[in-house]
Amino acid sequence: MGFSDLFIRRPVGTTLLALGVLAAGVLAYRLLPVAPVPSIPIPGIVVFASDPGASPVTMANTVAAPLEHDLGL
Repeated sequence: MGFSDLFIRRPVGTTLLALGVLAAGVLAYRLLPVAPVPSIPIPGIVVFASDPGASPVTMANTVAAPLEHDLGL
């Protein structure tokens, strides 16, 4: 008589035991304090540049392009 014979001879008890373990697992899972998505700060760079009277093309060529190059963007 092996260990599994006990469960084979008592299917109702086996079913109740399995349902009890399942219910305990579901309850434990719902009580876990786990966030679905961790809050990770995303690094960012904000740069404001102005050149009064300059055209958009001049700003793009003389200010934005060198800044992007220096910042590695």
